[in-house]
Amino acid sequence: MKLMRILVLAGSMAAASLTAAAPAAVAASPGAAQVKAVQDMLASMQAEKMMRTTAGTSRYSSDQQKQAVFDKLAQVPPAEIHRRLAVPVARFVSTETAIEMTRFYGSSYGKRVLYQTYNSKPTFQAQEVTPTKAEQADLKRPAYLKAAKALKAAEPAIQHETFVLLTQITRK
Repeated sequence: MKLMRILVLAGSMAAASLTAAAPAAVAASPGAAQVKAVQDMLASMQAEKMMRTTAGTSRYSSDQQKQAVFDKLAQVPPAEIHRRLAVPVARFVSTETAIEMTRFYGSSYGKRVLYQTYNSKPTFQAQEVTPTKAEQADLKRPAYLKAAKALKAAEPAIQHETFVLLTQITRK
């Protein structure tokens, strides 16, 4: 019960800070094509690992509660996480952004960035992945720059929706 109070309190605090920093909503009611594009983007950016990161950085009153959350999260297939996150995230991410970022995370450089993000050991300094010359040219494309900026602006909202989904999963 304490875990639920902690999650609800943290969620309300996150929602309050989110309203101040949230990007303008892309669509009030996203269409099926937009939701599918966002779902594909979440799959390519390995949103299930983002959920584990959110669970790992949350505070728990005991190690048993933390382990219970991770156990429940492990039972949810990645495709279900992508599906359940797609609709709320589609309110903040346009179809064009989702398609471009799916392309980026599918590239060899994007995969190395994801590997560094989710599989590296904690360090005091961020170790950045160095792109090749061809990858650098690709990263300078206007479509990628616009999509990366839009995704960065939507990041707080995505993190909030990830936390909301984590709370829903732990309540079951």
